[in-house]
Amino acid sequence: MDRISNKQLGKAMSMSALIYKLTVVHGKLDDAIRHEHKRRLPDGIRLLRLKKLRLAVKDRLQLLVRFGRQERV
Repeated sequence: MDRISNKQLGKAMSMSALIYKLTVVHGKLDDAIRHEHKRRLPDGIRLLRLKKLRLAVKDRLQLLVRFGRQERV
């Protein structure tokens, strides 16, 4: 059976925490975008910024998840 070092365990836990935080941020950005769309006169510039930020967070999440899978193989 493989033994996991404290360093590997800490890295896995910190990566999980980062993934969780980014997931929360992504959800908040979704809510902000939805809220902006519901306004009587949505601010197009704000929507663009929120969507770009949400995409950046999504890309970062995918990278972290992919990196985590490669380490396990």
